[in-house]
Amino acid sequence: MPNPLISYFQQFRYISDEDALLILEAFQLKSFKEGEYPFKGHRVCSEMYFVCKGVVRIATHNERGVDITHFFYPENHLCTILQSFNEGSITPTAIQACCDAEIMVITKTRLVALYTQLPYLREVIDHVNQQHLIHKVNVRNRYLGEAAEEQYRLFVEQNPDIALRVPLKDIASYLGITPQSLSRIRKNIR
Repeated sequence: MPNPLISYFQQFRYISDEDALLILEAFQLKSFKEGEYPFKGHRVCSEMYFVCKGVVRIATHNERGVDITHFFYPENHLCTILQSFNEGSITPTAIQACCDAEIMVITKTRLVALYTQLPYLREVIDHVNQQHLIHKVNVRNRYLGEAAEEQYRLFVEQNPDIALRVPLKDIASYLGITPQSLSRIRKNIR
């Protein structure tokens, strides 16, 4: 059975068996329980992650301590805190497993070394990151000006699998509403 990371990259470019071995040797598979943090924040994010199983969320706490979910990444997605990863800057943003997850992890140092061996991989990952950024903007733009009930409907319509697997408090956080409001909205929709 092909590795999900290699299958993912092959959507963008052919990967030979030899190159696939180099890539897989550079990544490390880790398991996280629901609520655990692949990256806790408040430091430099020096790792890139590929979600093999589960869902992770990108989140911060605002100045009042309110938990804010910025985005969810299900299986077959690369993620990191891109600005911190690229610039080596400290970030308050964290990556948390929303359910039990298996994630392939590569450090920036190993990734840069891999780019030396496989220069095309930088183009592939840069393309993926650019597509993720465009997708995030488009998704957020769809929610602008919509009432909370419509935002929830859009979320469930666009992410039915995520909606079933992540805690309601995380969805409420993503939509910018309280868990109590989300419970009322869900009752009204049924």
